[in-house]
Amino acid sequence: MLRSRIWGHLCSTVSSVYLLTGELIIPKDAPDDLIRAAGGIVIRPVANGHVEVACIFREARNDWTFPKGKLDKKETFEQAALREVWEETGMSCSIIGFAGTTNYIHRKGKAKIVAYYLMTVNDGEFEANDEVDELVWLPAEQVIAHLTWDRDKELFDRVLHMSELRSLAS
Repeated sequence: MLRSRIWGHLCSTVSSVYLLTGELIIPKDAPDDLIRAAGGIVIRPVANGHVEVACIFREARNDWTFPKGKLDKKETFEQAALREVWEETGMSCSIIGFAGTTNYIHRKGKAKIVAYYLMTVNDGEFEANDEVDELVWLPAEQVIAHLTWDRDKELFDRVLHMSELRSLAS
């Protein structure tokens, strides 16, 4: 394994694949205009050993999803995820662990990859803003049915099996 610096991040290469920040794999031949984004699956413990998950509604896109957004220059995926969650939900959070990625062709025709992190709320309260019109807290077993995009549903299905989520729910 070769260790090097790419985009200002310490990374490793394995068979021409870059492993950024120890978690996100970006192919070496990814398009120059690849949109890099990050977001959070925000959870909070509730009574009886259960957790609730924050889902946001964006009227401009008429969708239910998780908070996310593009990385700023020199920002890590983790930093972007925490910033985007704060900007879209008003909540300061802590990362529990890497939840996975989604990738798709953005509505403007560019490839997009989004790294998601499982997070817990430290403080803050949601207020509707320019990007997010509504936030609901749902029991984990109701989240998939509430989401608009199949890619988000598949991601959350994987999150349901994470030991970090199970340990918070016990």
